[in-house]
Amino acid sequence: MSTTAHTLNHGHAAHAADHGHDHEHHHDTGEKTIFGFWVYLMSDLLIFASLFVTYVVLAGGTNGGPGAKELFDLKFVAGETALLLISSLTFGLGMIAMHQKKVGLMFTWLVITWLLGAGFMAMEIWEFNHLVHQGYGPDHSAFLSAFFALVGTHGLHVSAGLLWLLVMFIQLKRNGLTQTNKTRMACLSLFWHFLDLVWIGVFSVVYLNGAL
Repeated sequence: MSTTAHTLNHGHAAHAADHGHDHEHHHDTGEKTIFGFWVYLMSDLLIFASLFVTYVVLAGGTNGGPGAKELFDLKFVAGETALLLISSLTFGLGMIAMHQKKVGLMFTWLVITWLLGAGFMAMEIWEFNHLVHQGYGPDHSAFLSAFFALVGTHGLHVSAGLLWLLVMFIQLKRNGLTQTNKTRMACLSLFWHFLDLVWIGVFSVVYLNGAL
């Protein structure tokens, strides 16, 4: 009898140890994934830094046409900026809800984030279309080439973030708050906040500085 009890206790201890090892393994893997994503963001930052420098160098090359002050509507861009900054806040609230395991609230905040991001992209596409129809496309001058490259690259990143968020909606609905999904959401959150910081730079250097 004592031998059987000892065997059972040993089995439970081994199972607990295995479970603890698996949890530790998932934790380590998640940390490595997030670290790897930080490395990616740093490389992405170099790309944006190059585009910023290019824009600053070419900002005066208007080819006899209008410059930033004449082309850009600061109030319109301020509206774009507000949408993206608020989306950063709602994403943060969604992540807090996720960590609190309030799934319904998490989805609510993330849907609001997606709608705000989509609104930002709609305004940006309208701005690009408006400039092109006025005859001020990227081929008009070096200044506009640099502008479309910088702002367009940021827009492509936001579009990728919106698509990623849609994929995560499906994954979260299908599999729930697994450790893998939490890690993916942590990476997406970093990506989204990174794009907000880049946009603050775009707003300051391109639009605000251009309007002064």
